[in-house]
Amino acid sequence: MELVPSLSHCIETVAKEAYWNLANKYMEGEAGDKELAGQIELLKAFLERMDFRKLRSESEKYLIQGKTVKFMIYWQGDNLSYDMVVS
Repeated sequence: MELVPSLSHCIETVAKEAYWNLANKYMEGEAGDKELAGQIELLKAFLERMDFRKLRSESEKYLIQGKTVKFMIYWQGDNLSYDMVVS
């Protein structure tokens, strides 16, 4: 899953918005969608486990330079992982 923060929306805010958007979609009748449920679980784990102060610090220095930052979050086995891509 890809999350793209900006100077006005930090990675934590972007993750929370994505989580609630998916949760609302799930509750609106797509509750049988296993892929959607998996994305919700991934975001929930990301929100619970990440050190957002560290992630903001890592990403904001690039955002200030006008670069695009993307966080790719995923499961690596049973472990939550992420890659930060700067372009």
